[in-house]
Amino acid sequence: MQAIWQKTTRVLGAILFAIAAFMASEARAQGISLIRDAEIEQALRDYTDPILVAAELNPADIKIYIVNDPTLNAFVAEGQNIFVHTGLIVAADTPSQLKGVIAHETGHIAGGHLARSREAQGAAYVPVLASIALGILAIAAGAPDAGIALISGAQAFGLASLSRFTQVQESAADQAGATFLETSGQTSEGLVDFFAKFRYLEVVSESRAPPYFKTHPLSADRIEALRTRLAKSPFKDVKDSPADLQRFALLKAKLEGYLDPPGRVFARYPKSNDSLEAHYARAVAAYRIPDLGVASQELRYLMARQPENPYYPELMGQLLFEHQRAEEAVFFNRRAVALKSDSALLNIALARALNADGPQSNPDEAVVMLNKAIVLEPDNAYAWSELASIHDARGEGGMARLATAEAYFAIGGYQQAFGFAERAKRELTEGSVSWRRASDISQLAQAEVRQGQGG
Repeated sequence: MQAIWQKTTRVLGAILFAIAAFMASEARAQGISLIRDAEIEQALRDYTDPILVAAELNPADIKIYIVNDPTLNAFVAEGQNIFVHTGLIVAADTPSQLKGVIAHETGHIAGGHLARSREAQGAAYVPVLASIALGILAIAAGAPDAGIALISGAQAFGLASLSRFTQVQESAADQAGATFLETSGQTSEGLVDFFAKFRYLEVVSESRAPPYFKTHPLSADRIEALRTRLAKSPFKDVKDSPADLQRFALLKAKLEGYLDPPGRVFARYPKSNDSLEAHYARAVAAYRIPDLGVASQELRYLMARQPENPYYPELMGQLLFEHQRAEEAVFFNRRAVALKSDSALLNIALARALNADGPQSNPDEAVVMLNKAIVLEPDNAYAWSELASIHDARGEGGMARLATAEAYFAIGGYQQAFGFAERAKRELTEGSVSWRRASDISQLAQAEVRQGQGG
C-alpha cells in the first residue's frame, strides 16, 4: 500500500507541477523584456491599423509591444495587447508575412479568444481534478490498479480537451485574419507562406519548433484551408510594393545591427554590399562598438540617399549625444522632429539634448518638447521623469513632485505615486489644475494600493 500511495502522489505531483508550470509561464510573461524604437513601432502600427479597422476594432485601443527576444513568436495578452518578438520580425521574409501573423493575432482579439481560453483551462481542470479524486477513492476502497489508471489518465484527458479547444481557436483566427486582410485590400498569401515556411520545424522536431508553433499548433489542414481560400480571393495577386520591401529590409537590418554581435553584422553586410539596408546595419553596429567615425559616415550617406527619413538623423543625434556632443545632437534631433513631429520618442530625444549642459541648453524648449511627447504618450515614464528633473532644477518643487508622481503611476509604482502626489499637493496652489491632478493621482494610486493588498 505504501508503494501504491507513493506512486499516486508522484502522478498527482506531476499534474500539479503541470498546473504550476502553466501559472509560472503566465508570471514570466509579465516580466518580458520590451524595447522601444520609433521606426519599428511606426512600421508595426502602419501594418496593424488597417487590419484592426477591418476587424471593427479601434486602433487607439490596441497597444503593440516589441519583445526583445530572438525566438520566433507573437501573442496576445490581457485582452487587447499584441506582443511581437524581434525574432519574428527578422524571421519574416516580407511585410506580408508579418502582416499575416498580425492578422491572425487580431483574429484572437476580435474573437475574444483570450478570455475563452482562460475559461477553457478552468473547465479542462475540473474533470482532471475529479478524476484524481475518484482515483484516490478507488485506491482507498481497495482497487489500486483502477485508481492509478484514473489518476494517470487525468492529465492526458485535460490536455486533450484543451488541445481540441485550441485547434478550433487557431483555425478560427486563421480565417478571421484572412478576412481582415481581404477587407483591407490585402492578400493572405503572406500568412500561408509564413505557416508553410516553418511547418517543417514543427513536424521534424518538437524541440526545434519555435515558441510560436508551440502556442499556435499548426496542421496541414489549416494550411490547406488557407490556400484554398487564397486561390479564390480577389486579392491573391496583390504583392508587396518595392517601397514596402525596402522599408522592411531596413527594419530587419536595424534590428540585426542592434541585437547581433557587431562582427557578425559586418560579416553579413560587408562594405561591398551597397544596399541601403547594409549601410544601415553597419551604421548601427558601428554605433554599438562604439565607432563614431564609421557610424557617422554611414548615417551621412543614408541621409543623403533618403533625406526624408527621420530615423537616420534620430540615430545620428543619439550617437552624438552619447559622445557628449549635445550641441551637434540638437541639430539632427531637430531635423528628425521636423520630419516626424508626431513621434513621442523623437520629441523626447530632442528634449534630452536641449536639457544637457552646454551652449545649446534650452530647458524652456525642452519642457515644450516633453509636453508634446506626453500628449502623444501620457504614460511615458521617461518623459515625466525628464520633466521632473527640469522643474526640480528650476526650484519648482510642486511641479517636480507631480511629474515624479506621474512617472511612478505610469509604471505601476502606486505607493510611490501616492507619496509624491501628496507631497505635490502640499507645495501646489490648492484648487489649481496641477493641484487637482495631484489629487486625482493620489486617489487613484491609493485605490490601486488597497486593491493590491486585498482591501
